[in-house]
Amino acid sequence: MALFSLSRSRTTVALGLTAVAAIALSGCSPASPNTDSDDTEGTLVVGVTTDVDTLLPWSATQFQAINVLQNTYGTLTEFDADLNVVPGLADSWDVSEDGLSLVFHLREGVVFSDGSAFDADDVVASYDTIRDPQSASISAANFAAVESIAATDPKTVTMTLTAADAALPSKLAPITTAILPSDVDLAAAEKTPVGTGAFTFESRKANESLTLKANPQFWGGEPKIAAVEFRVIPDDAAIVAALQSGNVQMAVFDDALVADTVGAPVTIDETPQLSYHALQLNSRDAALSDVNVRLAISCAIDRQEVLDTAALGEGEVTGPITSPAFRSDPDERPCPEVDGDKAKKYLQSAGVDNLTLKAIVMQGGYSTAVAEAENIQAQLAKVGITLELEVLESGAYVDRWVAGDFQLAVALNGGQPDPDASYGRYFTSTGNLNAVAGYSSPALDGLFAAGRASNDLDERTEIYSEIAAELEDQAAWVWLFTSFNYTATAAGVDGFTPMANGSMQFLRDVTLT
Repeated sequence: MALFSLSRSRTTVALGLTAVAAIALSGCSPASPNTDSDDTEGTLVVGVTTDVDTLLPWSATQFQAINVLQNTYGTLTEFDADLNVVPGLADSWDVSEDGLSLVFHLREGVVFSDGSAFDADDVVASYDTIRDPQSASISAANFAAVESIAATDPKTVTMTLTAADAALPSKLAPITTAILPSDVDLAAAEKTPVGTGAFTFESRKANESLTLKANPQFWGGEPKIAAVEFRVIPDDAAIVAALQSGNVQMAVFDDALVADTVGAPVTIDETPQLSYHALQLNSRDAALSDVNVRLAISCAIDRQEVLDTAALGEGEVTGPITSPAFRSDPDERPCPEVDGDKAKKYLQSAGVDNLTLKAIVMQGGYSTAVAEAENIQAQLAKVGITLELEVLESGAYVDRWVAGDFQLAVALNGGQPDPDASYGRYFTSTGNLNAVAGYSSPALDGLFAAGRASNDLDERTEIYSEIAAELEDQAAWVWLFTSFNYTATAAGVDGFTPMANGSMQFLRDVTLT
């Protein structure tokens, strides 16, 4: 395929800090266009490389699944385009003076896609399930400070906390805290979601397509398009061809080279992301239990080289925290620049020679994974570390990742506007993803607790700086870089707002002409 020069519409998302501080199928028929922007018409076809691996929001980690679920389910709070916390299924909330009680006032007239009315019992049942250790919910740690949740009346929910949590409203915005009916059949919901989102589930053909239709009873107003089809096209180049032929109207790429092949009249919006690329180290594995081994790995890797090799330099080297109000300084680490001699000295201190390690790598979930892994493999070889790569399809990778069944993992993790929402579930000893993190300490437990309890931005900034310092000094993981998403939209597609957290929630605002 010929390469076209690209004139990008560079969309730099302004990251709102106020709320943070306070808390080859291209031959398929093209979609029908919308000929009347005042009516709900037309199907928007979104090209994706991978089918969803789950339709249950509480356990979703795959980006493709989250993009679908964000449009079928609702949450008590939401993020706006600038990542400020705004009302969702709760139209307001009150926080007690001591921060130990939050009262949420629910919207009137909201219904689920099965026709049942939304009320406080649904919120309590959903959150109690998420908090249940047996549920394996991804966001259970978001409720770490919550002692109890009660339905005060059908439209009021009261949360009682053991300690103040300034970030709690923001922790209720991710779709992994979605509200389902209190009597939901989870086995049935895995096949047919029952939510309050802007769209409702219509049909799915495994590994081919998943279609959502506009929800006329959506509390935010019926979408302007009749349906969204997520069409599985495993190859990015084939998605580009489908965009150019008109068979696909939207796609989100994470590869700058692919984005550069998209020609007019398709428009590309480049959006910096809170998500971060990292090499995760499991310090509970015997081979990685010595901090000197982990520091050797950290010092041996040139992050800029990984970024340049895998993502054409389109991004920024990062430390642990990407939340804008608390962003880490990547120079504040034991080896700000690659240092092979220091890496070898760390290995000598550990008494290690001819070290061989294994890393899991996702294929198909995001475009740069294998290139990152191969570059890291080559760099570690220079200091005497052999890295064996186990490349897995996305479903198998996620299963191994969630179970913490790896020595090392090349990963792309989603970021949140508040660092406690990003890392409290990973690096606290009771975090529900601590098996994935492979590291915790009493000091970190105390720091995370202090960060949740404080409403003072300067104090919280210092706390998360200390957290980042321990993570770097202990080489818990090797943080690599943040990157961009490239949202491609065909002519006639208007109204979509890309977000720094990767959310596609604003599909509800799209019009087709």
